[in-house]
Amino acid sequence: MKRISYILSIFISALLYTSCDSLDLSPEDYYGSSNFWNNEAQVKGFMTGLHTDLRGDYTLFYLLGEARGGTSRTGTSSLNTSLNYSSPIKDNQFTKDNVGISSWGGIYSNIMQVNHFIQKVENECTFLSDESRNTYLGQAYGLRALYYFMLYRTWGGVPKITDVKVLDGKVSADKLYTARSTAEETLAFIKEDIAKSETFFTNSTVASASIWSRNATLMLKADIYLWSAKVTTGNHNAAGRADLEVAKSALQGVSGYSLMNDFSSVFSSKGNSEIIFAIRFMDTEATNWGSEFLYAQAGFVDAVYGRDGKLLGDVLNLRGNGLLRNEYKESLWRSYDATDSRRDKTFFDFYSKPVNGDFGIVLKKCIGIINSTNDRVYETDVVLYRYADWLLMMAEIENGLGNSCQAYINQIRQRAYGDNYNDLVSYKDGSFAENEMAILHERDKEFVWEGKRWFDVVRMHDANGKSLVFSASANYPAVYGQSPEALIPESQSHKLLWPVDVNTLNNDPLLEQTPGY
Repeated sequence: MKRISYILSIFISALLYTSCDSLDLSPEDYYGSSNFWNNEAQVKGFMTGLHTDLRGDYTLFYLLGEARGGTSRTGTSSLNTSLNYSSPIKDNQFTKDNVGISSWGGIYSNIMQVNHFIQKVENECTFLSDESRNTYLGQAYGLRALYYFMLYRTWGGVPKITDVKVLDGKVSADKLYTARSTAEETLAFIKEDIAKSETFFTNSTVASASIWSRNATLMLKADIYLWSAKVTTGNHNAAGRADLEVAKSALQGVSGYSLMNDFSSVFSSKGNSEIIFAIRFMDTEATNWGSEFLYAQAGFVDAVYGRDGKLLGDVLNLRGNGLLRNEYKESLWRSYDATDSRRDKTFFDFYSKPVNGDFGIVLKKCIGIINSTNDRVYETDVVLYRYADWLLMMAEIENGLGNSCQAYINQIRQRAYGDNYNDLVSYKDGSFAENEMAILHERDKEFVWEGKRWFDVVRMHDANGKSLVFSASANYPAVYGQSPEALIPESQSHKLLWPVDVNTLNNDPLLEQTPGY
């Protein structure tokens, strides 16, 4: 009975919820469905709810895609605050009893909502025009592919659930049990979903960068096939050139974007020319966790010093709204050239003494705004795909195909260096391994806080075709000046994937633990 209650609670709680913010026009529960799915406004409201679900889990993009990537400090911050996720996530010390995130990160609750939407819009809702139906289904299949791609890159083969079992009357525990599909089966399913999304979007357009669109689908398709081309997971072997060509073709279908002239404006202006898809935050509606990457007043104001040796006040005008529970490494900050504008537009550095003091940094990318009531509000959008990512993905694809990649890298560098851009900082094509490392480090500097770094080092290769997650030269030392170590030794390669928490395993006898744990 405990097992039945546990499984039912996961599914039913996803249905029977309400929201307090204005964007969250969340899906109606099943028991009120006779009053729902009767007009397009309700369908649109459900789709808005699906995007709100995505926003509700925005931290997963950082936790799954970046925190493990070796750019974050662990233990205690430079201001003596306790840092979050230090172990097992940031230090990659996973065990079967110490998993970091439980219940698949809660992703299946969101998937169930998408499944419900697909069932209704594909099989009912006859009031929709073909164009509207296709747009909604393009969005839904794109979102489901995104969720399963998150699961796949994190756990490998996972349970494949495409219906809403509670709504179909399958309320006994054994009907809700679902074994993990193989890695190959999971990836094939993701590719099927992204293909459906692309097909539905053929004659459909979506204007807002905060709503899933055809261009978002094409970026995700490129991401999926780039991963499939280079990463072996379980019984899926890296596909190589064929999938690189598919990824390239997907990127070539993306249009209408350009780099912002100023790097900081990418994050201070919503829906700008560079943003392909972002999770939207708004004052009075929903804010993010930017405060966890910024200083608190105590221990900082009138207690630390700037580069000029002068005592600092509330230099970023945080108004006491900061915590510093996540901090990046000094070695990452020092990897930037002083003339690279991204360094000082991404970070603010400070020191414990006027001269030769200990180093500390906070993140400026997520600083938000001062609102109409004169409060600091963390409403910076969380960007999933932007044109800079398009450029560096294309550089990686061309490098894998044996083609020149320097033009793509240099578009990024030209913006970064501005008037300081010259032949000394422009990139010249090298060997495959040299190009791969250059692309990685460009991504490191460009995509701080954007959930990329861990997935990048897993996907990218050294000269011997091994993942850079095993390469010390691709990593940043915990203490600046010391020698770096690989994020994971090859002897612990099972840690490329996360373990499943014991409670989830115990409540579904068909589930098996991730190999190696």
